[in-house]
Amino acid sequence: MKIIKHWIYLVAVLSTMPTLAHSGTHAALIKSAEKEAQVVWYTTTNLETSTMVADQFQKKYPFINVVLYRATVQPLLDRIMTEALAGQYDWDVLSGGGEMFTPIMERGLIAPYRSPEAKMIDDDLMDRHGFWTAYTVGSFVLAYNKRLVRPQDAPKTYDALLDAKWKGQKLAMENSAGIMHALIPMWGREKALNYFTQLAAQKPLAKDNISLIVQLLGTGEVPLGIGLAHLFEFYRRKGLPIEWLPLEPTVVQVIPMMLAAKARHPNAAKLLYDFLLGVEGQQIIRRFNRPTVRRDVLPNPPRLIQGYKRVTMYPELYRNLDETQKIFNDMFGVR
Repeated sequence: MKIIKHWIYLVAVLSTMPTLAHSGTHAALIKSAEKEAQVVWYTTTNLETSTMVADQFQKKYPFINVVLYRATVQPLLDRIMTEALAGQYDWDVLSGGGEMFTPIMERGLIAPYRSPEAKMIDDDLMDRHGFWTAYTVGSFVLAYNKRLVRPQDAPKTYDALLDAKWKGQKLAMENSAGIMHALIPMWGREKALNYFTQLAAQKPLAKDNISLIVQLLGTGEVPLGIGLAHLFEFYRRKGLPIEWLPLEPTVVQVIPMMLAAKARHPNAAKLLYDFLLGVEGQQIIRRFNRPTVRRDVLPNPPRLIQGYKRVTMYPELYRNLDETQKIFNDMFGVR
């Protein structure tokens, strides 16, 4: 009986050791971050969402002041590069468009960091070396106007979009090569280019942004559109007569978070990084109608990220996107 009791006790102690170890590490991180007193966060996330994240983080860690700088991708990238050339390294955490990753990484400005929160995130949504982790994503899906297309008639596959009945400006899509670029590694270059050549022959409407595609769908000017699932879902809830479905493999665009290699507040940076990936941060992401990445904080609805085979648009893939864009522009007559 004593042996059994000792064994049960030993199992209980061993099972708590990882938790105790993490607790001790986290406490030490907090103590070090408290001395730094500040964290600088550069992001492309819209101001309303990023402000709430910053406010909630400061409520949890009142001894850390969050300095938030929000801009769109190119101005933010330009700022980081200009600062680096001047030997100035202001940012601690960077989150936003994947296209920023390669130029920043090539200049050695990103430090590897594997957050303890990463255990709740799928492997295809993080870099295996720890240089980035997705904190939100965007899934490219097909939407249709329910007044023009019956559910049973909506295309369910990529090949179905090549049907003659969808020819002649029946499909609206972005004039970006992102989807084609992501499918090339999975399908192979020949198959992917052949498919998009056929799609271009359907004469779809190529638009500058997804908001225009939603507008065209909502007003019934086109029956079909390709764009981001969470935007289609948002306007569907607002009452537009649209529905959406994934075409497999669904291209999922990663919105990564990165840690500065020369962070002035490295411990506070890790705390913010962990917060964005943690339950509290992901709940804020979900509140603002963006897809979450944690398995225990699913987006609303979960099909924004689950239930279909996906191909991930990794930040590293943007390295050769310009070359694919030129091919896409020739195919679709984009000027």
